[in-house]
Amino acid sequence: MIIVTGAAGFIGSCLIQKLNDEGHKNLILVDNFSNSQKNKNFEGKDFEKQIDRNEFINWLDINYDKVKVIFHIGARTDTTEMNYEILNELNLDYTKAVWTRCAEFNIPLIYASSAATYGLGEFGYDDDESKLSLLQPLNPYGDSKNEFDKWAIVQEKKPIFWAGLKFFNVYGPNEYHKSRMASVIFHTYNQIQASGKMKLFQSHKEGIKDGEQMRDFVYVKDVVEVLYFLMIHQKDSGIYNLGSGKARTFLDLVINTFNSLEKQPDISFVPTPEDIRDKYQYFTEANMNKLYSIGYNRPFHTLEEGVKDYVQNYLSKGAYY
Repeated sequence: MIIVTGAAGFIGSCLIQKLNDEGHKNLILVDNFSNSQKNKNFEGKDFEKQIDRNEFINWLDINYDKVKVIFHIGARTDTTEMNYEILNELNLDYTKAVWTRCAEFNIPLIYASSAATYGLGEFGYDDDESKLSLLQPLNPYGDSKNEFDKWAIVQEKKPIFWAGLKFFNVYGPNEYHKSRMASVIFHTYNQIQASGKMKLFQSHKEGIKDGEQMRDFVYVKDVVEVLYFLMIHQKDSGIYNLGSGKARTFLDLVINTFNSLEKQPDISFVPTPEDIRDKYQYFTEANMNKLYSIGYNRPFHTLEEGVKDYVQNYLSKGAYY
C-alpha cells in the first residue's frame, strides 16, 4: 500500500492521479475529509481506503507491515497563520510522529518542506543541509517547516529512505478550494473573468519596477513527476529543492494568463499591504542541481507551457486533474 497524506488537497490529489496513471490503485488516503469542496479533488480516482488524519498514526502502528511508502504532503499551509500551537501540532509534531514510525518500521518517507524556509534569501536558495540553522523564515509557517528539517537531519534513527522537498511556488489544477492561498494564476483567471482586468502589487523596492518581482513558479504536474521519481529511486536521502529552477516575473505570469484566454492584457498596480510589505519576497529561484545530480532528467514545463495547459484545460473547463 502507498500512503498519501493531504490526499484531498492540491498537490496530494494530483499525486494520486499520477500514481493511478502509473498503475497504482492500492492507495490509502489520509486527510481531514470534512471539506466537501476539497473532496472533489479525488472524485473518480482509484484508492483502497480513506483514513482521518487523527486516526492515521494509530492505524499505522497496526498496519505498518503492509505499507510500501508514505508521501506526507499534508500540512497546515496557510502562510498567514500566526497560531504557533496549530502549526507545531500539524506541521512539526505530526510529521515527527510519521518520521518516527517510518524509521522504526523501515518505511520510505517523502515529505513536503517549503521554500518559505528561505525567508528573504539572505543565504541563497541552495538545498544545502549545512545551512538550515542559518535560514530566517518570514512567518510561523516557514518556521514550522524549517524546524522539522533541522530536526530530521540530526536524527540518529532515520527511515530506510527519506526525502524532504522544498516546494517553491506551485500552481496548477485542483486548487479551487484554496481561496486566498491559491496561486496568482488562479486569482488572475478569476479577476479577468469578472472584470477583464488584473491588479498586482506595486514594487516598494528600489531598482525593481512594478510587476517585476520574481518567483520560481513550478507546475504541479512537474512536482508529482519528481515525487514519483523519488519513490522509484529510493537512494540519496536528503532535502531537495523542487522548483522550475527559473525565476519569472509576476508580469510574465499574468500576461501569459491573458494570452491563454486570448485577451489583451489590462494590468494595474495597487500598494502592497503595509502589514506584509517588509516580509515580501522580491526574488526566489530554486537551485535544482542537487536533484539533477541523483539522476532526475525530465524537463520542466516552461511558464508559458504550464499556464496555457492550466488555463485552457482546467480553469476554463472547471476540470480536475
